[in-house]
Formats: sequence, structure tokens, C-alpha cells
Amino acid sequence: MSAIVTDNPFDLSDTIVANATASGRGALAVIRVSGRRAHDIARNAVERWPNLPRIATLSRVHGADGVLLDESIVIRYDAPASFTGEDAVEIITHGGLLVPVTITGALIARGARLARAGEFTRRALLNGKLDLLQAEAVGDLISATSRAAQQVALTQLDGGLSRRILALRDELVGLEALIAYDIDFPEEDDGPIAPARIIAATDRVVDALTRLAATVHTGELVREGALVVLAGAPNVGKSSLFNALLGERRAIVTDVPGTTRDAIEAVIDTPRLPLRLVDTAGMREAVDPVERLGVEVSTSYIARAAVVLACGDDEQSLRDIQRALAERTERDDTPVVMVRTKSDLLRPGETIGGGYEIGERPLVAVSAETGEGLTELIDVAASLAAHGAETATPDAPILTNERHAFAIRAALDEVRAFRDRWTNDDVPAPVAAVHLRAAVGALEDLIGVVDVEDVLDEVFRRFCVGK
Repeated sequence: MSAIVTDNPFDLSDTIVANATASGRGALAVIRVSGRRAHDIARNAVERWPNLPRIATLSRVHGADGVLLDESIVIRYDAPASFTGEDAVEIITHGGLLVPVTITGALIARGARLARAGEFTRRALLNGKLDLLQAEAVGDLISATSRAAQQVALTQLDGGLSRRILALRDELVGLEALIAYDIDFPEEDDGPIAPARIIAATDRVVDALTRLAATVHTGELVREGALVVLAGAPNVGKSSLFNALLGERRAIVTDVPGTTRDAIEAVIDTPRLPLRLVDTAGMREAVDPVERLGVEVSTSYIARAAVVLACGDDEQSLRDIQRALAERTERDDTPVVMVRTKSDLLRPGETIGGGYEIGERPLVAVSAETGEGLTELIDVAASLAAHGAETATPDAPILTNERHAFAIRAALDEVRAFRDRWTNDDVPAPVAAVHLRAAVGALEDLIGVVDVEDVLDEVFRRFCVGK
């Protein structure tokens, strides 16, 4: 039997199959089948069929020509108790290149078709197992490169953000109901709805949407990492410190001043936020044109930094970097950590800061040679970078991408527009209420209540095949 082909690339009547694990050499691979004919197709390929759902069964798998392909574990799922909400089967095979491909081919030959990127999760969405925000969280969890991103994705997958959006939508619908009642029954019960009641309810929604929109910055930090810049004069040990913090040699370390001509970036994962650590060119009055460009790049990074690690290997170099930062940057609110490098070379009786006065700024002594102070420095930098950032919890979710931010801002603009119209009484109530309906629509688009095909295509385009 040939594979089923339809005009609609996401036809739910199709039975789909894919290797859900990465291709290449590995111990195991998982072949997933989902759809109306999943059980029939898989049953025809295996010798022993599981009698009950969710019971692992050892069985041999055969090709369409009857040739033995592998000895595998077969697990059956009955609709709707599966990830996709459909009948489904997982076949756990030996890994590698050949075995998963031949078994997938055998299932296609029996009537399945190869799944497209994200199609399993898309079916879970269309079958009501997930909403759109949770579906996005599946992709975010797969692509997470930090513990913070992992935790935010898990919170979203658990429905924390979805519940918050639904609660705000319900408040707006309730507000619409109050206005509709006031329009249709102005003389009933106690008379018209008090305007102050409408304004108070509107202000609550505006406040909640404003606080949610403010989490966009935290979402960006979780996704991209907080920018932490090492700054200092040439040859004070910035590149050695950079390498020591990473645990590998990424920056060139020599005794020649001005070796680092460009910024070098790397990411350090911390429990709260990932840190984008940047080693910059030494800050000094450069004569060489190339080095001068490097100093300009350094200044640009410092201006955008969440935290600056101001490095010096003695009292004078610490003074010099503080003076250079004051002269070259316009911002005075950037957190700065004074870093006394090469602490293993301190003379007997010498303090880490010498006679240097640092005021309120933290001072950390480190040694790239011995490892002294490295953990403390990372902790201090992470704490300063995370200051003011939200921590995602089921009750206090954060927005993690531009689609979320756009929808929340659109809803916020519409609710504010309604409040202005209602307060100024410059249009009839039914016209003002149009803004509330638009705000409800923006929130419904966000969680996928409204089936917008182009939105779904964009969301699932970034998924991998098999998920």
C-alpha cells in the first residue's frame, strides 16, 4: 500500500510518522505514529501487539516485504489519552542511521505519511490537548540553552501564562457585559451602572496588562542572556579572567598590551539568568587605528551592559578604569563590580583594594591562576544582572517572545482607548465598547482561541520533525 497523500499538508485524516529522536549514531531511537489508522498500520508491522495501552511490549518489527528490521519496544496509546489526542504508537528501536529509517519506511509503505515539522504538537493543539502558548512552550523547552529558559518554558507548558491570559480575557468579557446591560436595561434594578464601577474595573485590567507587558525585558534576558562586560586597561588580566570564568581558552592571552582588538562573547549559565560574558579591548588612548576601533567597540558594549566588571591588577589600574568609565559612558546607573585581578600576586600585607576607595561598589578579588574568587564574581554579577527581573512562576508568568508582547500591547492600547472614550464621554457607549472587543480578540489570538492559520504556520515552522 502506498503512502496517503492529501491536498491539505496538515489533514487530520492522515496518519503521520516520524523519527522523534535526532538522527545519527545513538543507543536508541523513538519512532512516533499518530492518526486514525496508527494502530492498524503499526500492528501490521510488528509480531506482538500490546494488549493494553501504555504497556511496553517487546516485539520484532518487519518491513513491508517481511524482512526483519529490528527487535523493539512497542507502546500503544488510545485516543484521547495521548500527546496528540489521537490513537498513537511509539516504537523504541536501536539507534543509528539505518534502523530508524527502515522502520519509518516500513510504516510509510503501510499507509502513513512522513510528518512535517511540529505536526505532532500542532495536532495536540487542534485536538484541544494544548493551547497555542503551551505549544510554543514545547518548542522553547526543546531549544532552551539555559536553566532559566528551561524553567520559564516549563512554567508556560504547565499553563501559567495561559491561565493569566484567560483570566484577563474573562475580566474584559465581564466588563463588556456590564456595558451591554447598561445599554439594554438602563432603568432596571438600581438604575444605570455607576461610571466609577466601569472605570475601576477598567483600571484593574490596565494595571494587570501593564505589569504583564513589563515582563518582556525579563523574557529577553532569559532568551538572550544579560550582557556582562569585562573592562579595564590593557594587560590587567581581563582575557585570562575571561578564559578562567569559561573554563576554556577563548581569548588570546599574552604580555603584549592591546592584544584583544575586538569583543569576544561567550555565555555562562547561572540558575537565575544566562550571562553573556564579553571580553573587550583594553581601554586607553590608542594610536593604532585598528586598536582604536577596538576601544570604540568596547565603549559601545559598556554603554549597553547590564553589568560591568571593571578590572585592575593594582590600586592605580582600578582608579584608571573607574575614571575611564566615567569619561567614556553617558550612563551612570549601570551596576559596576570592581575586580582586583591577579590576587595570587598580592604582596604580604597588601589588601585587595590597596588604598582605593570604591564607595558602594562591590570589590571582588580573583585569580585566573588559582581560581580564587571566580564563583563569588559570577554570583555577584548574576545577582546584579537579575535585579528587577521577574521570576517566572505559575502565578506570575512572563512574556517570552515578540508575538506575546505584540498581543499584550495591542490589548493594552485598546483598553486604554476604551477608558479614554468612556471617561470623556465623546462617543456612544456601543462605539467605545468596540475597543473592548478588539482587546478580547488580541488575547484570544494569543492563546489560539481563534484559529489563525498563518499564525500557526509561523509558530510551528521553527519546530523539528517528530515533535
